[in-house]
Amino acid sequence: MPAERAARPGFCALPRISRTFAMERQKQIRTWLAALWPGRDFTLAPASADASFRRYFRVTLDDGTTRIIMDAPPENEDCRPWLHVQQVFREAGAHVPEVLAQDLAQGYLLLSDLGNTTYLQALNSANAAALYADAIAALVRIQQASRPGVLPDYDQALLRRELDLFPQWFIAKHHRIVLADHETQSLETVFERILAVNLAEPKVFVHRDYHSRNLMWIAPSGASNPGIIDFQDAVYGPISYDMVSLLKDAYIEWDEDLVLDWLIRYWELARKACLPVAADFGEFFRDYEWMGVQRHLKVLGIFARLCHRDGKEAYLKDLPLVARYLRKACERYSELGPLRKLLDRVEDKVTVLGHTMNAGDLGSRGV
Repeated sequence: MPAERAARPGFCALPRISRTFAMERQKQIRTWLAALWPGRDFTLAPASADASFRRYFRVTLDDGTTRIIMDAPPENEDCRPWLHVQQVFREAGAHVPEVLAQDLAQGYLLLSDLGNTTYLQALNSANAAALYADAIAALVRIQQASRPGVLPDYDQALLRRELDLFPQWFIAKHHRIVLADHETQSLETVFERILAVNLAEPKVFVHRDYHSRNLMWIAPSGASNPGIIDFQDAVYGPISYDMVSLLKDAYIEWDEDLVLDWLIRYWELARKACLPVAADFGEFFRDYEWMGVQRHLKVLGIFARLCHRDGKEAYLKDLPLVARYLRKACERYSELGPLRKLLDRVEDKVTVLGHTMNAGDLGSRGV
């Protein structure tokens, strides 16, 4: 899931580049690689792209080895946050891409290749327990390395800016609902309650999108699972946040009893690692639930924005699952009642590529 980015001068709202510009960038990449590997043959093929201007290419050398090129046009993207977090996470023992070469002036990074199989593609009923155990262990290692002043604070301003995406893009733009004054005030009160719980949590390093599309499955080869990518927006914030990303994943759903078991396993491992989780699991679970409410409000807003602003309708198919996570949390806590009432107004309007889909129409997965 693409993380919310603060606006900056020169940042275009629509992350699209012209075909001519793209071709010129590829030509420059080939020139750069040829200088790195004089006399060697190689091929260049698209690997992936994200919601920003960054693109990724897989380089295959004449001996069959592969590398990844991150193409980040410097007029639109800054590689330095990625490089900083890469170093922080690598020193914590996380399996992140290795930086093999860089040209920040042109916006190119040459990286080790973590493969092309994400957790989302690899997960099944036979391996889910093992893969989630690996992901939880890796997250604990990252959190153990946490200290203030290294990554940007996930502060009230940023958390609130993310919450505001929900009424702006999901309610007003996507569902064309105009809130009455009393509804706006009720939503404001709920937002204040959510932020109070979120900000009271202990802080650690937070990936911000620690989910199945950003965790790479590494085939048995001595390398540890998971490979971790898309971490450039990492922050210093609430300890439960990345577990929400992992277990309340916008792209895959598991039975609640399994999720609860995995969450308890994380809590036990975190306590053994002397991480600042609540001593009472019930208290930690409440923090986790309320952190999920903040994240799901943000995600609903971002997915609606990706559709209506950026023309990326594919994200709409993921709205029902996110809305279902949100509704379940709102039903558990009476303080979230006004938000639940607002969800009642839109529950039957989750639009997916021109037709409506009720939130209950998508099945869950279990093992």
